[in-house]
Amino acid sequence: MSTTQEYITWSKELSVGIQELDEQHKILIGLINQLYNEAILKKPDHSIISGIFNELAQYTIIHFSVEESLFRIFDYLNTDAHQQHHEQLKETLSDIQNKFHQGAPVTLELMSFLRQWLKQHIMKDDKQYQTFFLEKGFNADWSKKRSWVGKIWDSIYLK
Repeated sequence: MSTTQEYITWSKELSVGIQELDEQHKILIGLINQLYNEAILKKPDHSIISGIFNELAQYTIIHFSVEESLFRIFDYLNTDAHQQHHEQLKETLSDIQNKFHQGAPVTLELMSFLRQWLKQHIMKDDKQYQTFFLEKGFNADWSKKRSWVGKIWDSIYLK
């Protein structure tokens, strides 16, 4: 029987108050949790870990693209600074992924970095747009059970 653990647990403090974006953040948390379980708790399998890294990198790009599109559509004032953070985070994730492909192991220190990276980005950078989007008329909640990006993501990866 395999053991799985939540390395990052979703909590209200991570919520940006907009369900669609929260759902996307939950997917990112889920991918980091998968990476932790496969790389730290189990006997590491390079191909499985590589696949998780690929999903994490691709979904990060999708999520950042959604945020940046909303910034442009609604003329968010901090777009440039936020976009720079996104670029730095994508580069860092790419560097981590490249080091893994060159033989570097996934360590607890790396997992700790990824957890802090995601939590700090959500709690520092993303929380800054919360009030702006809510004032623009975004709904904090919705009646659908699954986000539209989540549905697209599932249709690609759950075939």
